[in-house]
Amino acid sequence: MTSQTSAPPELKHSPWAGLGALVIGFFMILVDTTIVSVANPAIKAALDPSTTDLDNVVWVTSAYLLAYAVPLLIMGRLGDRFGPKNIYLIGLAIFTLASLGCGLSTSLGLLIAMRAVQGLGAAAMTPQTMAVITRTFPPDRRGAAMGLWGATSGVALLVGPLAGGFLVDGLGWEWIFFVNVPVGIVGFVMAMIYVPKLQTHPHRFDILGVILSAIALFLIVFGLQEGQKYDWGEIWGPISVWALIIAGIVVLGLFLWQQAVTKNEALVPLGLFKDRNFAAANIGISTVSFAFTSMALPLMFYVQLARGLTPTEAALLLIPMAVLVGVLAPFAGRLLDRVDARLILVPGMTLSAIALLWYSLLMTPDTPIWMLLFPSALLGIGGAGMWGPLATTATRSLSPRQAGAGAGIYNTTRTVGSVMGSAAIAAFMQARLEANLPGAGSSTQGGFGAGQLPAFVIPGFSTAMSQTVLLSASVLLIGIVAALFMRHASARAAEARLAAAAAASAD
Repeated sequence: MTSQTSAPPELKHSPWAGLGALVIGFFMILVDTTIVSVANPAIKAALDPSTTDLDNVVWVTSAYLLAYAVPLLIMGRLGDRFGPKNIYLIGLAIFTLASLGCGLSTSLGLLIAMRAVQGLGAAAMTPQTMAVITRTFPPDRRGAAMGLWGATSGVALLVGPLAGGFLVDGLGWEWIFFVNVPVGIVGFVMAMIYVPKLQTHPHRFDILGVILSAIALFLIVFGLQEGQKYDWGEIWGPISVWALIIAGIVVLGLFLWQQAVTKNEALVPLGLFKDRNFAAANIGISTVSFAFTSMALPLMFYVQLARGLTPTEAALLLIPMAVLVGVLAPFAGRLLDRVDARLILVPGMTLSAIALLWYSLLMTPDTPIWMLLFPSALLGIGGAGMWGPLATTATRSLSPRQAGAGAGIYNTTRTVGSVMGSAAIAAFMQARLEANLPGAGSSTQGGFGAGQLPAFVIPGFSTAMSQTVLLSASVLLIGIVAALFMRHASARAAEARLAAAAAASAD
């Protein structure tokens, strides 16, 4: 029997057409996590010009990430219950309308509120993209599909800052949001036509689990996001950043215990983690998201403040990475359908760690700028062996009934990894600045706000940024260890297990 027989009967079009429609929305989601960073100065000048405080405008990004991260687990389950296509379309409609609302905002408070709504729409969409891939592509073709999904992640890392720079300079900050409207409409129509309406699976909603998971994720993500702003100290009276994070961890522990003992259907089927590959892939994606999110901050500070590049020129240095991820990721996915995942993941993570180390060595006051293109290219080659293969490994053995839950868990892990990377790198960067330029660490925003630094500061600043990148490289080593603990699971074996499980449930 060929793999084609494994395709679900609901398909009326090629699964690649449905994947293409989903990638449009997924690409918008990822771009919008980074595009605003370039526009923040223009947004502040337009909507909050009366103060010099940067904390308020930072919430334009923080509100989006918080509203995105917290509901992911729930949205994955909703896709299982009401159909991934339905939840995806609802999420895309919310995201597109909220984008219009962002562009039309006349106050910073309204913009922040619209960004939170936009994040909620993104949370509804993201798990459904992986769930549809899992349910429409048989295991022996899923690697290539996840390769395209992974390539989208890599390319979006570059397009966000670049598109933000071009749109803000040419049309104004509003257009970083307005541009989503026609793209969202096209994506909605394509999804209506090409994404199949898959069979739903009845689920009892674990209301207590939903509440506990939302509280835990909110406290942890909010604490990590706001830690740097409050210098990891008090937020309101006796409530500190660490108190929020510790409380979040305690609630998370309570949530996991409740999931283990609940007699109703759990929000997070802990049995999924008995699959060594699913557990290892979740550890791996958290480290990869941590590393890729965190490395951008010190690198961009270095090339802009120590070397005098504009934001657009700085983003252009990442072109080799984005191009190579986009070109090579589908090939890595197809190869994954035939070989042990470790043969792709371990080299991919290792090359990425070497690329980050290479960046660190090159971040000196007199390195020719063009040399930074080489670690960027190596990072692209390594990235092609990580994003798609990790997603494929995590989802290869998921049954259709668990596709939404598994996708929700995986994307929650990925997003929390990014938030942790952003928070950790900011704190580590401040510490390295204080060590290399005593007194500078506490005034990063004020002293290093714009333009190239004075010549006497550049050597110490470059050293601080170079040392900061080493944190990103070090975290990837954890991902390499996790990948080494994976088992070889062929697509044919996964397909046989799923067929057996389907036959057993039918009986």
